[in-house]
Amino acid sequence: MHQFSALFFSVATGFIAAGLVSSFYRLVTNKPPSFQLASETMLWQVVGIVTLIFAGPTVILRNALRAQVFENRPPFWMVLSGCIAMMWSFLSGVFLLGVMLSA
Repeated sequence: MHQFSALFFSVATGFIAAGLVSSFYRLVTNKPPSFQLASETMLWQVVGIVTLIFAGPTVILRNALRAQVFENRPPFWMVLSGCIAMMWSFLSGVFLLGVMLSA
């Protein structure tokens, strides 16, 4: 059971960090984070990439939900997107917990 609680805690930390970073990016730039960074200047591309490292799960889930609602995609795509977002959150949560626990 200890492994499952560590997995849950890591995923939760990753999702919380993704939500915080995504909300802060939206507060500063007045637009949601996106994977489309080609139209930005070089400085904002770097800021966008650093933001997407931690805010990626929220972008994936937002895009999947929009595709589900507006494009009528099959539910399998939503489940697959959720799995990808969960793995991304797990990895960023492990990184953040490692940094916090080593400090």
